[in-house]
Amino acid sequence: MDRFLVPAPAIKEFKERVKINRDFIKNLPGFIEDVEYEYTDNDGNLILVTVALWKNQEALNTAKEVVQAEYKKTGFDAPAMMKRLNITMDRGIYTQTHD
Repeated sequence: MDRFLVPAPAIKEFKERVKINRDFIKNLPGFIEDVEYEYTDNDGNLILVTVALWKNQEALNTAKEVVQAEYKKTGFDAPAMMKRLNITMDRGIYTQTHD
């Protein structure tokens, strides 16, 4: 689960990149589904939450490696983009609880 705070001027570029990433991971082994939630604050900034569901931890670990390899192959530097666009992110791996 990732939560991004995206300044208004960066929204278009950021959303284009998110679409590329989401389209890519959907074809990886162990991918089950993903969803995206968003709202715009009073200053026009985007708060975006993405949730990807994977078959198991092994599938997630493999997906991370494949995504990093794809970034390297295409020359995409995610940390540099985040810094340049002043985007902050909170990332965590959560497990579903059952009562």
